Formats: sequence, C-alpha cells, structure tokens
Amino acid sequence: MELNIDGNAALVTASTSGMGLASAEALAREGANVAICGRTPERLTQAREQLADVGEGDVLAAEADVTAPDDVAALVEATVEEFGGLDHLVMSAGDPASGRFLDTTNEEWIGAMETLVMSVVYTAREAHAPLEESDAGTMVAITATSAQEILDAAALSNSMRRAVSGLLETLAREFAPEIRVNEIQPGPTETESLAGVIEDAVERGDYPDYETGLADWATDAPLGRVADPQEIGDVAAFLSSPRASYVTGASLPVDGGTIRS
Repeated sequence: MELNIDGNAALVTASTSGMGLASAEALAREGANVAICGRTPERLTQAREQLADVGEGDVLAAEADVTAPDDVAALVEATVEEFGGLDHLVMSAGDPASGRFLDTTNEEWIGAMETLVMSVVYTAREAHAPLEESDAGTMVAITATSAQEILDAAALSNSMRRAVSGLLETLAREFAPEIRVNEIQPGPTETESLAGVIEDAVERGDYPDYETGLADWATDAPLGRVADPQEIGDVAAFLSSPRASYVTGASLPVDGGTIRS
C-alpha cells in the first residue's frame, strides 16, 4: 500500500536508535525527506548513513537535545530551511528509570518530566506553525502502554506517559482540522534499552541467557513475542500518511495484545 508521502518533509526526534530510528526509516522508505536528531555525533552519522541506504529522499542529521527549548527551536528551523517546510512530526523518547514510587528520587521525577513531557511541549509548540502551513500536517508521539494500563515498579513511566497522553488528546482538538495528532503505545519492544535491561538481568542471574529473558518479557503478549522496532515505525508512518486522514486523537496500542482494558 502506497502511503503517498513521497517528497514530504518529516522530523523525528530521539531518532538515532530504537523506535525513533525505525520511524525515520519507515518514512524514508516511503520517499519522505527526513530530519533526525540526537546528542551523539557518532550515532547521528551512523543513523544518517543507514537512512540514506533506505530511501531516495534527503536526510538531515542535527545534533539537538529535545529537553532544551533553544535546541528544539533550532532543530525545527533547520528542518524547515532544509526541506522548505514541515509535514510530519514524530516524537520519541527513551524510558525513565524503573522503580516503585518510594524508590524514586526528586531528581528522577524532574528528569523524567523534562525527557518525556516537556520535550513534547517544546517540540509541538515549535512545530505547530510549519505543520499548520502544510496541507498534510501530522504529529505522532510514541509513548508506552503505561499511558493506558499501570505497570508494576514503573511509577515514573505510569505518571509521565499519562501526562503526555492527555496533552496529545488536547492538541488533537486544539490543532484540528489543520493538524492530526495521534499516539502510539508500544508494548515491550526489542530496542537497545530493553536489551540492556535483559543483559543486566542475565548478569545478576535472573535469567540463564538473553533468549530466556526476552521470552519472559513476552509472557503477557498473546502474540507470544516482543515487537521489532520497525513494527512501531511502520505504524508511525501510516498515521503520518493520508491513508490515516480521518484518524486524530487516537491512542493506538501496538503491543501484541498485551493491554486487556
């Protein structure tokens, strides 16, 4: 199915690995010009080269910290200048520290707020004007299933993801009809982050090997496995495309059926 976003301009945040990079790949594969960002020059270079091999569109790689408002403003400005506008925004961010409420620190709460919530505030605010000028403006944020169903020992994620979900529902109403705003709620996905968690568990002796740990993370999924990041990226590209032209304000679990409610 053609997504009809060939030649469109897309910006994907936190996009040097994981679901952010997978989203950038999916957009690039459909012919979009894609801007990516990250804080590590070496990883940015690797991601840019990877994207260049995927699609025929242009790739802009910019060093930026999405928790810094000035960086976000410069990132959006550079994207618009490079591609002549902005049609699609995909916002991604890493997971906060795990733990029960009393095990978390005030500093971790502030950091999680900046990384997960304020990054969306900064980016959505800066991207609003160019997206509104587009005839195909879309915003997609990648959160987690904790935005809908409470997870054990995940006080930060449970709280911050729900805050983002509420913000996105608000923006979907306030930015309509010019901009569609949607949310993807991934379940366990085999990213570098999850791999690191499993490897640490193997070292502690919680699992005999990586494969056992990965299978354990898939226990609650009726499909019997965790997601591949590209499966999340493909949904981000679809929601960004005219094929989803009547979808806004949606919170879409991509979790293999894990959520029961």
